Amino acid sequence: MSASVAVKSPVRISIAYQNWHRFSRNPTAVIGAAIVAVVVLAAVLAPWIAPHPDHVGAIVNFRARHQAPSAQYWFGTDNVGRDIFSRVLFGYRISLLLAAVVLGFAVPVGATLGLLAGYFGGWTEIVIMRLTDVALAIPPLVMALAVTAVLTPNLLHAMFAIAALWWTWHTRLIFSITRTLRHQEFVEAARTLGASRFHILFRELLPNCASAILVKVSLDFGFVILIGAALSYLGLGVQPPTPDLGTMVASGADFLPDRWWESLLPGAAILFVALGFNLLGDGLRDLYDVESVR
Repeated sequence: MSASVAVKSPVRISIAYQNWHRFSRNPTAVIGAAIVAVVVLAAVLAPWIAPHPDHVGAIVNFRARHQAPSAQYWFGTDNVGRDIFSRVLFGYRISLLLAAVVLGFAVPVGATLGLLAGYFGGWTEIVIMRLTDVALAIPPLVMALAVTAVLTPNLLHAMFAIAALWWTWHTRLIFSITRTLRHQEFVEAARTLGASRFHILFRELLPNCASAILVKVSLDFGFVILIGAALSYLGLGVQPPTPDLGTMVASGADFLPDRWWESLLPGAAILFVALGFNLLGDGLRDLYDVESVR
């Protein structure tokens, strides 16, 4: 047994090294990963690295309102004198939390439905995929606007509104992959050996979808953050004084173009994080040679 382990370990190390080598030679992927790492670290360390962490709450300092970017206030201050840079750092926390919760719900639900429809076919496929088609006909932003308009606008309802339709993309992706894999030899072998349907679905088919799911999730992070920011911009997402990137863009828009930093810099922060996740997703797609992920 020890000999077999000794033989297999170098192979695993070699494959991991080859993947890392290919990934590191892709400038797009490296830049995307660096941006994502910077954003995540900034969000996690926000209480310690923010120049003015007390400006996150309902604080008012009219003597410092509308100050341009400077050494004291890197992104300037808003209409009540709060440091915009500190609020952007904490705003990243809200954006990443929103995307993580939405995808934490959408990915398991969508993957499970896609596996069931792709493996069983028949009426199971018809019911699940027609339901998916109906849900796909509704734009996620429109659905989110409708839900948050009916319910009280807050972070929890924004998460629910976006997640209500986001599972559909993962259902279609996993369905298309599962349908091509269900007659492969390894599935037939598992079925012949008496493996249960649960085992075939989640131990044989799902691991073969992992690379596509990883690429899709990395791309979706940026899209979910953009939709969350759009909801907040329209006043239907996170409510003041909680720092949110979309809310800051909306508040600063009232003072354009003279006080451009109040809207432009939070908007650039949204662009920065969305760009990072999209570049990372493109790099992972090239690494795993996944063609069916949008």
